[in-house]
Formats: sequence, structure tokens, C-alpha cells
Amino acid sequence: DVQLQASGGGLVQAGGSLRLSCAASGFTFDDYAIGWFRQGPGKEREGVSWLGSGDGKTRYTYYVDSVKGRFTISSDNAKNTVYLQMNNLKPEDTAVYYCAADFPLSRRSYYKPTYYWDPMKYDYWGQGTQVTVSS
Repeated sequence: DVQLQASGGGLVQAGGSLRLSCAASGFTFDDYAIGWFRQGPGKEREGVSWLGSGDGKTRYTYYVDSVKGRFTISSDNAKNTVYLQMNNLKPEDTAVYYCAADFPLSRRSYYKPTYYWDPMKYDYWGQGTQVTVSS
């Protein structure tokens, strides 16, 4: 069974940092995409960042404009885990954060980076982890 376990959320003051983890099981990190989404109070779910690899080595990373320069997505193949390092957090980052996976990586994403901003492109989802940023 494919499972995704998101963790690392919490309460932090504005300007602080958190690192979210998405531990995956049931597939290997050699041809996949993993995305982070968030849903704030009264808001729609939005894509935050996604990482894809078609060979387990070369990684493609993308970020929504609002988090560029503050968030970094990375992966540890040995641990089958994707991380989202979030720095300089702002109150508007408050949301439930979800990770999602699709494998194999869709080759459409090579020429259409927006492909994986669509939640419908992911087959597997983890439970959410709450991030609350106080002002």
C-alpha cells in the first residue's frame, strides 16, 4: 500500500521556520512527483511546491510565487522522504499542509511545469499537518 505521512507542523511566530516532512512508503523515489499543498481557513487548496524526478537523480523543483525565496523543497532518496523547509514564515502561511504523490512522473511536466499544480494529477495524499504562524 502506498502511504504518505506528513509531519512537522506547529505554531511559530512570524519570521520563524519550520520543516515539514513527507515520509512515503509503497513506492521508490526513482520516478515520481511529490507536491505540497495547503488550505487556509476559508480558502481553496493551493499548490505550494512540487518536486519531480524521472530517474531518481535529477530533481525538478517548483514554487508558487508567494513562497519563492522562503521555502525549499528537497528529497532524501534513502529515507523516501520529501522535505519542505519553510523560512521567514508569515501569518498568511497559516494553513493545513498536505503532501501528495504521483508516480511515475508525468513527462508532460517537463514542458508544462504547471502540470503538477493541479491536485487532480496526484493519486495519493497524506493527512494534513497544521502550520500556524502568529503575528
